Amino acid sequence: MANSPSHRFGQIIGDLLEEIMAPQLEDFCQGRGLYLDKKGVRGKARDGKKVAWLDKYGNSHDLDFVIEKGGTQSVRGRPLAFIEAAWRRYTKHSRNKAQEIQGALLPIAEKYHWDKPFLGVILAGVFTEGSLTQMKTSGFEVALFPYESIVLAFSSVGVDVRFDEKTPDTTFQHTIEKIEQLNISKRNSLKQHLIDANQKLLNQFFAELQATLDRQIEQIILIPLHGQQNHFDTISDAISFVSNYQEDAFRDGSFRKYEIIVRYSNGDKIEAFFQNKKKVIDFINYIAEP
Repeated sequence: MANSPSHRFGQIIGDLLEEIMAPQLEDFCQGRGLYLDKKGVRGKARDGKKVAWLDKYGNSHDLDFVIEKGGTQSVRGRPLAFIEAAWRRYTKHSRNKAQEIQGALLPIAEKYHWDKPFLGVILAGVFTEGSLTQMKTSGFEVALFPYESIVLAFSSVGVDVRFDEKTPDTTFQHTIEKIEQLNISKRNSLKQHLIDANQKLLNQFFAELQATLDRQIEQIILIPLHGQQNHFDTISDAISFVSNYQEDAFRDGSFRKYEIIVRYSNGDKIEAFFQNKKKVIDFINYIAEP
C-alpha cells in the first residue's frame, strides 16, 4: 500500500501544501521574532530531518510545522503553534484522518497548556462536514483546499489529476511521472494557482493565527480557595448537601489552593491551580514573558 501510485500521489499533494505554507509561515514568524521549525536539518535543537514533539504521555509525533517562541537552530523554544497539512481524496477516509490529527496534536497541546498553542490544519481534497466540525469543535483552525481547486491547478500546467477508485495504477503512475517532470517554472505556477484559488481561506487562517500569537492578557483572576472537605458515601447525600448549602454564609476553613484564570484579547482562556505562592508567581511570570 505504501508503494502504490495513489499513496505516492497523496505524498505529492502533502509536499505541495507544505511548500505553499512554509514561505508564508516564515514571513509571519520573521515579523514577530519567532522561529518556524519545519522538515529538514535544523541543528543542535533536534536530530534528523523530522519535526517531532512528545505529548503528555511521552509519545513522539512527527509534525509538519511548529512555531516557537525563543527557538533557534540550537535551542528548542516554547511552542506557540502546531500546524499540520493533509490530503484525502474520499470522504470515507476523512474521519480517520481527522482523528489521527487530533490524536497527535491534542495531547501535545495539553502538555503545553500554559502556552495555549494555536492548532491549525491545512487540508486538501474531500472531507466530510462531520470530520471538519470534529476538528473545529476540538479547537482547530481549519482551511480546506477543495478537490476541484487541486484539479484545476494541475490542469493549468497540463496535468490531469481527476481520478476515482476505478482509475488503473498505470494511469496513476503516468500522472505521477508527469508531475515529477514539471520544471521549476511550471511547479511555481502550479503553487501560485493553488494559492490564488484559495487565498480567502488562507487569509482567514492567518488572521486566526495572528489573533492567537499577537494576543494580549486582558485579565488575571486569582481565587484563593478555603474550606472544609466534605465526603459523601451516596449520591443523594451529595445532592442534599449542595441543596442545603448556604452560599452567602461566611465560613472559616483551611487554605486549599489558588485558582487562576487568565483571559486573553482573542477570547482564549487558561485555567491553572497551585498550592503555594511561589508556583503562582512562577506561572504569572511565565505567561507574562515577552
